[in-house]
Amino acid sequence: MVTRKRIEKKDVRDKVRILAIETSCDETAVAILEVGKRKGKDVSLIVKKNLVSSQIPIHQKYGGVVPEVAARTHVPETVALLTEALGRRGLDAFDAIAVTSGPGLATALRVGVEAARMLAFLSEKPLIGVNHLEGHIASAWLDPKNRARWEFPLLALVVSGGHTELVLMKDFCSYRIVGETRDDAAGEAFDKSAKLMGLPYPGGPEIAKLALSGDPEAIPLPRPMLKDPGLDMSFSGLKTAVRVAWESWKTVSEERRAQTRKDLAASVQQAIVDVLVEKTLRAVKKYHVKGVLLVGGVSANLVLRETLEARLHEVFPDIAFLPSDKKYITDNAAMIAAAGSWHLKKGESRDWRKLDANPEWNL
Repeated sequence: MVTRKRIEKKDVRDKVRILAIETSCDETAVAILEVGKRKGKDVSLIVKKNLVSSQIPIHQKYGGVVPEVAARTHVPETVALLTEALGRRGLDAFDAIAVTSGPGLATALRVGVEAARMLAFLSEKPLIGVNHLEGHIASAWLDPKNRARWEFPLLALVVSGGHTELVLMKDFCSYRIVGETRDDAAGEAFDKSAKLMGLPYPGGPEIAKLALSGDPEAIPLPRPMLKDPGLDMSFSGLKTAVRVAWESWKTVSEERRAQTRKDLAASVQQAIVDVLVEKTLRAVKKYHVKGVLLVGGVSANLVLRETLEARLHEVFPDIAFLPSDKKYITDNAAMIAAAGSWHLKKGESRDWRKLDANPEWNL
């Protein structure tokens, strides 16, 4: 078992290289993050390697991610990316290992976890299990402009294909979920709405593309739980409304149907953005935070980014807006390494014999 003393021998005051592995869903990712000495208030972070292999082309023909297919694909991809990342240095290329151990697809997670356990056994170096959502939160930390304005407490809006949460962060590695979806995540609402409209997987980018030529006010859609005073959200009712609206246009001409698809895409996007932004603003007011993080795959949506930033500056001009850099928005291992660095600084690690995948791991 790795001892606390061994971890503290090399911490963020020296250059520490963290090898990270991410296999929670349909992206295989490996990264090496170098954490250096502090420069004023900032910590020097250099992403030395950031390798990602996406399975989107494989799963497109199924209209969504197939867990067993994802797991089988992760195996050779993990070996290939680790081989490329470690190069000739091999086990000397890193000082610690971080791996996504949950939440996610059970079989997919175990591929990354087993690879990390084997590397920890062979190298006798610290092993850190990272929560996937914590990784998304840490993705904002990779941006030096964000680190310069990083001041607790912070609020993170985590929006991805499977998760939609408002997370209060009082310190590194200290989280409290203050609002979440009660059913579908925002990303699921995008993808399922797109599927109902006959658009390919993944649906979120397809809807955003069509929405550029659509009218967001053309088709009235519900904003579930928008008037509810709490911070929880719901998107399953929106999906039903989209199906009803789309099916009502089945008999019209193809030309009119094409424009309706664009208008419906814009209306769906606006409905989701309205709910996310309003709930975030309520949480900011309630918890008196000093900054708002926008992270997760759905945060790539330009309308969401621009609307949230504009509304924050309008209502709370002194609060920092800290979105992830776009290259770290989707699943990647650099964000897992960043989260791992926080735990490493606290002297935390896991015995490689005891670390296991936890598909239902709550933040």
